[in-house]
Amino acid sequence: MADSPRPPASGPSDARPPAAGRRAGGRMLTGRARGAFVLRHVVRFAVSMAALLVASFAMIRLIQGDPVRASLGPTAPVELIAARREALGLDQPILSQLLSYIRDVLKGEFGTSFLSGEPVGEIIAARLPNTLSIALLATAVALLVAVPLGMWAAIRTENGRNRGTEATFTSVTGTAIAVPEFLYSIALVTVFAIGLGWFPPAGQAGPLSYVLPIIALALAPTAMIARISRVETLRELGADYVRLARAKRLPAARLYVRHVLPNTLTATLTVGGLLLAGLIAGSVLVEYVFAWPGLGLRIVESITQKDYPVAQGVILVYGAIVLVVNLGVDLLLGVLDPTSALKES
Repeated sequence: MADSPRPPASGPSDARPPAAGRRAGGRMLTGRARGAFVLRHVVRFAVSMAALLVASFAMIRLIQGDPVRASLGPTAPVELIAARREALGLDQPILSQLLSYIRDVLKGEFGTSFLSGEPVGEIIAARLPNTLSIALLATAVALLVAVPLGMWAAIRTENGRNRGTEATFTSVTGTAIAVPEFLYSIALVTVFAIGLGWFPPAGQAGPLSYVLPIIALALAPTAMIARISRVETLRELGADYVRLARAKRLPAARLYVRHVLPNTLTATLTVGGLLLAGLIAGSVLVEYVFAWPGLGLRIVESITQKDYPVAQGVILVYGAIVLVVNLGVDLLLGVLDPTSALKES
């Protein structure tokens, strides 16, 4: 066809890139290989979750001193401390405490707050959507900005052209990656909230209050994904099917959007999924700077106020989210690029 740069797969000069076809080394990903691939990752996920449960349980036990006395204060009566320890089950043998903790977590029970007496599960349920909202939006912004930016940089610098553009792109993205999110947060609040007054400086007060936290979270991932997108695009631009398309004078927009872009998305989406997990866990300081009513702000408050059941529950949820996202990324990569599944076989 005149509008396609790729000849049929059965032709003698097949220019189709390996990721575009469902082949890896000439073999199709069989049902057995697919099942083994999924099973391996599910088993790893289960083992990681078990380790996370034990680690979150041990966290309070490893804190120096008595967490109950630390939360109630040094002047609390001995009887009150003993009653609170009994209510929390901290007077039981350590193995009994662990089994009871695992059983409660599997039922969705994370204990109660030392300070407010609220169930930790209710605190997490109330605040988790606020954390997920800015993390998901930041990931979407990063992907929507970074992928076109990386492709543009690759097209501009193909075959060593425009050295100035390459140097500027590399230095700017490298600097953006190196700056921590909380410094972005402070700078954005100082300039755009306090200085210019364009956005609310803190809290969740309408759509404008989302802008600065999302930008603070998205800047470093945008730079990282843009660099990856540029590398992947440069690799595709050197492929046979691109040279064939250019020889047939296929319009540039059709070549880049319909053929190059889909073949660069496997690595980009993989990194994007991993960054989502990092953004959820890394939103703690951003939420603290913007007084955002999410889990990040709550965990900082619980640690400073020695409300250990809340801190333990939030850390467990953060860890579980990261593991679930990583599992989803691994399985998605197995679907998009069967080569990865066969390499693990």
